[in-house]
Formats: sequence, C-alpha cells, structure tokens
Amino acid sequence: MGAGGTGLPSHPALDHTAHRPWPLPDRPWSWRQSWCDLLFAHWPLAPELLAACLPDGLELDTFGAEGWIGVVPFRMEGVMRRPLPDVPGLSAFPELNVRTYVVRDGKPGVWFFSLDATQPLAVWAARRLFDLPYHLADMSCRPLDPSAEPPDSAGPGLEYGCARLRSKARFAARYGPSSPVFRATPGSLEHWLTERYCLYARSREGALSRSEVHHQPWPLQAAWAEIGQDTMVAPLGLPAPQAAPLLHFARRLDVVVWSPERLAPD
Repeated sequence: MGAGGTGLPSHPALDHTAHRPWPLPDRPWSWRQSWCDLLFAHWPLAPELLAACLPDGLELDTFGAEGWIGVVPFRMEGVMRRPLPDVPGLSAFPELNVRTYVVRDGKPGVWFFSLDATQPLAVWAARRLFDLPYHLADMSCRPLDPSAEPPDSAGPGLEYGCARLRSKARFAARYGPSSPVFRATPGSLEHWLTERYCLYARSREGALSRSEVHHQPWPLQAAWAEIGQDTMVAPLGLPAPQAAPLLHFARRLDVVVWSPERLAPD
C-alpha cells in the first residue's frame, strides 16, 4: 500500500506525512519536482495593501497583524509529469516567484503574484494547466566564487540574476546559508512562512483553484544575501520594501504536486 493509504507508489516526499496540517488528497499526485538552492527573502507589508491585490474568494493570511510578501529565487530540478522520466533541457531551469499568503476553507496556502522562468514550455504548461502567472525571463544561477563568500557562510553560495522579458522586473543577488540546518518550530514565523501545503490560482475566466502539494518539513538555514537589484514587486503597484528582509535558505526539497481542483464560487 502506498503513502496515505492510496495504493500509490512511494516517492521520497511521501515518506513522512504526519506533519501535514490536513490529510493527503485521496487521488494520485500528478507532478514531481525538486526546489534547489532556494532563498526566502520576506518583508512585512500592510495587510490592506496586500489584500487589495487578491481576487475575491481568498482571504489574506497574516501573522499577528502583519501581511508578508516574499521574493524567492531558486533552481528547479526533476520537473516532470508522472510517470515520465526527466527530459534534458526541460526538467531543470531557474525560477523566481513573488508571493504572499492566503487562506480559503481553512486551508492556508500560497498566492503567487508572479513566477519567472527560462523554459518556454514550462511557462506555457504552468499557465495552461495551473493558471499560474508565469513569465519568460533571462535568468542565471551559478555557484559563487568561494573568495566572495562572507565570513559567516555555512556552505556554497549562489550568484543569481533575473530579467523578465518585456518588463522592467529585475532581480540580482548573491546569497547563501549562514547557519546549520534546522526545522522551524510550529507557531513560529519561519514555520508560518514556509510550511504551506497548497497553492491558489485564478483562471482567465475568474475561477479559483487549489493545487495540493506535499514535501518533508523544510530543511531551513539562516541566510545571508547581498541584493544588488530588486524591482520584482514594482509591477504590482506595491511600495518597494524598505526594511532589511528576513532571510532563509534551503539546499533542496523534493515535492509532489496534485492537479488543480476548481473551487466553488465563494
């Protein structure tokens, strides 16, 4: 019997499920992927500003009295529909997303304002199959020269760049880990920001959907970052973050994703 009593073949992401805030879906997962060399850069933002950017039917999720917006650069690996094997040139590419946190029907999840990637077919498929606002971009993600690592580095860092096509949205940074790996404590801000097991999207016709995901608890590390340019929030009409970001790093997380489910009108 596979994970969650579904009779499905196992996947490393499904080895442990007790940490989920609700049970696994009772249908087969559809996609697999791994998120690598990821930086969480988060800033608090007035809830009323973020709520005004959300579609009807979703409620902004807040921690205390604050809303949060995140800029998240990373690398995708092993991206493929089940049960197909990886395809060179298609299954691995850089990605960057701009996100906030929402809740619907008691299920807290992620709302993506934008996602940038270099792979045209992946951008097309994500727009078509998941209604996600992907954009094509010129992007780079390469190991940082060790001589450029700061004294508090706890592992190899990255040099990352993103320039969205036909847009002024830009991101350029150096970043890496600065602490040992830890698991966020339930109830902490780190846990609230990262341990999310679904995402929400809206179709062109205005219909909302929820896509379930599953993974092991995030192997977080504190992070350092030198952000040279960040205009990823500008297209939203939101004010540019002014405070220093809250930073976390993760080297790798294996993930399975279920196909979207349409939500009834609220």
